[in-house]
Amino acid sequence: MFWTLPTILTWTRIVAIPLIAGVFYLPLSPAACNLIATIMFIVFALTDWLDGWLARKLGQTSSFGAFLDPVADKFLVCASLLVLVHLGRADVFVALIIIGREIAISALREWMAQIGASRSVAVHMLGKVKTTVQMVAIPFLLYQGVVFGVVDTGAWGRVLIWAAAVLTVWSMVYYLQKALPEIRARVK
Repeated sequence: MFWTLPTILTWTRIVAIPLIAGVFYLPLSPAACNLIATIMFIVFALTDWLDGWLARKLGQTSSFGAFLDPVADKFLVCASLLVLVHLGRADVFVALIIIGREIAISALREWMAQIGASRSVAVHMLGKVKTTVQMVAIPFLLYQGVVFGVVDTGAWGRVLIWAAAVLTVWSMVYYLQKALPEIRARVK
C-alpha cells in the first residue's frame, strides 16, 4: 500500500519541508513570506488528520502507512522548529527539548517493539495534547504578526511553544515510566 491516497498525503508532509523553508528565501516581503509559510504549514499539518481518516474510511490502512505517518509528522515539526530557530522566533533550547524527545521516544518505541512490549509505550492522550499545542504554536510563530488587530501571534506562539516543551518533557517522563518495568526486566 505504498501509493494509496492516504500514503500520498503523508508523503506531502515530507515534501513540504523544503517548500516551507524555501519560502523565506523568496524575494518577497517578510509579511508575505510569513503568510505563505503559515498557510502551507496549516494545510500540510491538516493532512495528518486527513490521511488517517481516509485510510480508515477507504480501508487502506497499512503497516507502511502506520510507520510513515509519525515519521512525516516529526520531520515537519522538527524542520519547522529549525526554521523558526533560524529566524530567531524560537529558542534553541525549546527546539532541542522537542527534537531530543522525539528521537528518544522513537528509539524507545522501536526497542519496545523489538522486545514485544510496544503496548507499554502506545500513544497516550498526553502525547496528543503535546502535538496539538505544537501544531498551534508553529503557525503562530511562522506568521509572526497581529491578527484582527488584537492577537499577537508571535507572543502567543512563544508561550505555546514553551508550553509544548513542558508537555514534551512530561509526556517523555510518562512514556519512560510506562516502559520502566520492561526496561528493568531486560537490563538485569
